Amino acid sequence: MTAGKKPVIFCDFDGTITLSDNIVAIMKQFKPEGYEQIMKRTVDQEISLRQGVGDMFALLPSSRKDEIVDFVIIRAGIREGFREFLEYVKQENIEFYVTSGGMDFFIDPLLAPFDIPADHIFCNSADFSGEQVEILWPHPCQDPCNNGCGMCKTTVMRRFPEEQYERILIGDSLTDFEGAKIADMVYSRSILTDKCAELGVKHVPFQNFFDIMDDMKQKQQQGVL
Repeated sequence: MTAGKKPVIFCDFDGTITLSDNIVAIMKQFKPEGYEQIMKRTVDQEISLRQGVGDMFALLPSSRKDEIVDFVIIRAGIREGFREFLEYVKQENIEFYVTSGGMDFFIDPLLAPFDIPADHIFCNSADFSGEQVEILWPHPCQDPCNNGCGMCKTTVMRRFPEEQYERILIGDSLTDFEGAKIADMVYSRSILTDKCAELGVKHVPFQNFFDIMDDMKQKQQQGVL
C-alpha cells in the first residue's frame, strides 16, 4: 500500500457477498427455454455480459417477478463475516462500495439489513412493467472500457483516481478481472483467484470476510494500509 492514499473498497455481490451466483441460480431454477445456449455463449465470451444477461432475462415473463424475488431471497446466503467487516471498515473510515453485475430487485432487499447507503451500491436494474423482464443498465462502460460489461466496474473504479486512492477490489469471477487489473490490492476467491494467478495479478485468496479483515488489520499493523 502507498502512504498518503485513501483506501477505498469495491466489493462484488454475487458469489462474494452472497454464497452463490444469483443470476445463474435464477436461470437454473426457472429454466426459460433457450437460456442454456445464451449462458454458454456468455461464459465463452462469444457475446458480451450485457447482451447475454439481457437476453436471458428477456426469456422470463414479468408475471413471475414475485416467485423470482422470493426464490433469491430465500436461498441466497450471506458470506460469513460480512456484517463484522462492514463494522470494521466503518470504524476505520474506509469507504465501501458494492459493485455488482446483479439486479436491484434482489440486491436491495438482501443488503437492506446492513445499512449501506444507496449511493454506495452500483448494480443493474430490472423493469417488470412489460410482458418480459427487461434489464436496464444505469452504469455502462465508458472509455477506455468497451467490453460491454453492463455494470462496468472499471468505470466506477476510475472515479477514484489512482493518484489519490488505494483501490481494493473484492471478487470471485471473470466479471471482476478487469477491475483486478487496475486495483492496488485484490482479495479473490474461486475463478478470480485462478485468473489472477494465471496472469500474474497480485492477490490474496479468501474464504470469508473475516479472512479479509484479518489481512487488512495485519497490513495496518505493518504500516502499509
